[in-house]
Amino acid sequence: MQIKNSNERYGAISQLLHWSVVILIVTQFVLAKQAGGTESLLQKAKLLTTHKSFGMTILMLAILRLLWRLMNNTPAPPPAMPTWQHRVATTTHWLLYALIFLTPLLGWMMSSAKNYSVSWFSLFTFPNLVSADETLFAQLKIAHQVSAYAIGNLAILHLLAALKHHFFDKDNVLRTMLPLKLK
Repeated sequence: MQIKNSNERYGAISQLLHWSVVILIVTQFVLAKQAGGTESLLQKAKLLTTHKSFGMTILMLAILRLLWRLMNNTPAPPPAMPTWQHRVATTTHWLLYALIFLTPLLGWMMSSAKNYSVSWFSLFTFPNLVSADETLFAQLKIAHQVSAYAIGNLAILHLLAALKHHFFDKDNVLRTMLPLKLK
């Protein structure tokens, strides 16, 4: 198992960071949906507290992921991949990176604007980023939701492109990020 990326595939660190963020983002959507669907204020508070902790975990992993990406090369695109597809893939990746930073930051600012602290699994509390302001809270809530749905939609596009490469183009694109070897 290779730790660093090569021209042929992503290394173990990149794969771990990628799949950890994927699992956490899916978990975030589940937690947000559950919190929105509960009548119990106590249950809602517990779900949102967990949502915030996972959001801050995503932000921390995004920092590590970006640093690792900048210090490592990435696998080369398949030789038959048209230039426009490579550009779309690169743009999509960088948009996902931006949204993976932006969405937790918007959530953190939203909580700050509501004067709700953001803790990380009750181990420590992050400082508020903005002063309490109901109007700002409402704007940040919308921005956080739009950003979250943008991640979801781009991630689906990303997944569909990977599946297209695997099943239709029959190239190595999907295999480069999988920890196991697919035929």
